Amino acid sequence: MKLIKMTMVVLTIIIIFEFLIVANSQDQLKVGFYNQVCPNAESVVTNIVRDAAKSDHRIPPGLLRLHFHDCFVEGCDGSILIDKGNTSEKGAFEHQGLTGFDIIEDAKAKLESICPGVVSCADIVAMAARDAIAFSHGPVYHVETGRKDGLVSNIDLANRMPDVRDSIQLLKQKFIEKGLNEKDLVILSGKFVWFIFVLSFGKKCKNSYVDQTIF
Repeated sequence: MKLIKMTMVVLTIIIIFEFLIVANSQDQLKVGFYNQVCPNAESVVTNIVRDAAKSDHRIPPGLLRLHFHDCFVEGCDGSILIDKGNTSEKGAFEHQGLTGFDIIEDAKAKLESICPGVVSCADIVAMAARDAIAFSHGPVYHVETGRKDGLVSNIDLANRMPDVRDSIQLLKQKFIEKGLNEKDLVILSGKFVWFIFVLSFGKKCKNSYVDQTIF
């Protein structure tokens, strides 16, 4: 129970982070943006994420991490998905190990078949992260949609991602640039990594001792 409660705390923090980034990146977003133009948009994404999560418990943390990396670079614009070869953002060292691209592609393909040219990839990434949280026993929350897909994908822009090799001063500066403070840095850096570990390896380690005092 403690593990589940702490996981929910971590997820809530990530949600707050998303809202902070979105508030600084795009205007006129709203819940239910696609209700009239593509009524089944959100349910399509939810169903695809649900099916994927059932087959592989590593899918939810992968989708959440993908969203985190997309948002931290230039806002939640889906630029992490653009593939223009070696110069693309997704090829940056800071993004190595990201997963979930195939889930986003499956959702996009399905949506294009029923609502061509309507739902942005940026919104699909955001909705998929929301569903990943919900299917991991985290809080259920509404996602504001209406994002426009970014057209720029530059590997150099990913240099501002937090990195384990960064000094504390550099990490603080990177978070300040995103409107976050030192407390956010400590919470996100520690709890986010722990959440990814738990969801990725939790089933393998369920009989292992976990020191709950670190929370």
